[in-house]
Amino acid sequence: MHSGAIRRRFALGLAVLTASGLLAVAAPGEAQAASAHCPGRKVRTLPFSTGTVLVYKRGGYVCAVTLTKRPGVKRKMSVSVQARGNRPVVDAGKYAYHAGPVTVHAGRRCVWLKGQVGRGKFSSGWILC
Repeated sequence: MHSGAIRRRFALGLAVLTASGLLAVAAPGEAQAASAHCPGRKVRTLPFSTGTVLVYKRGGYVCAVTLTKRPGVKRKMSVSVQARGNRPVVDAGKYAYHAGPVTVHAGRRCVWLKGQVGRGKFSSGWILC
């Protein structure tokens, strides 16, 4: 390989690394926190009075995280994902920032999501069909 080609590849690699670093710094905090836990692309943001359930999809898998609106305070939190025809996968406890992630293989089946932070609750019904 010629030295010019090596320099071009090095420059391209450096440009890609720089751009990805800038995007990571510019991303909002909520998106960074959840995407660190769930792979794939965000398909739903489901807000409720005390928090938000974020839903991600990758291939046939669905992943969810419940985030609190008041981070840092330990509260009863939960997140649940159920693919139609299966049992729900649940993470529940006292957390300061988030419950989950929980992941199920849904394929092309509908899923039912639930989230709770303190007294506030959310239930989606069958979605992502």
